[in-house]
Amino acid sequence: MQYVLHAYDFTDETAPQRRQDVRPAHLEKARQLKENGNFVLGGALLSPSGQMIGSMMIVDFEQESDLDKWLATDPYVTGRVWEKIDVKPFRQAQV
Repeated sequence: MQYVLHAYDFTDETAPQRRQDVRPAHLEKARQLKENGNFVLGGALLSPSGQMIGSMMIVDFEQESDLDKWLATDPYVTGRVWEKIDVKPFRQAQV
């Protein structure tokens, strides 16, 4: 099943630096998801001024427990980059 994830960063003064510090590890984890067929698309959510303030991802997992396992180990979670995470089942329109 596909899921859409909207994750919003912490807003404290050190949050942008935490994001930059763990970004390479987060992107590597996304590459692993892609290799395993779990990554559909994703990218940064931006403020009106172009600053990264969160992330959006569409992922595909057979079981929700696999989604939970991945999410619990993502560097943006363990590195305290994402403060609020909203995950919903997603069905892509076939147009």
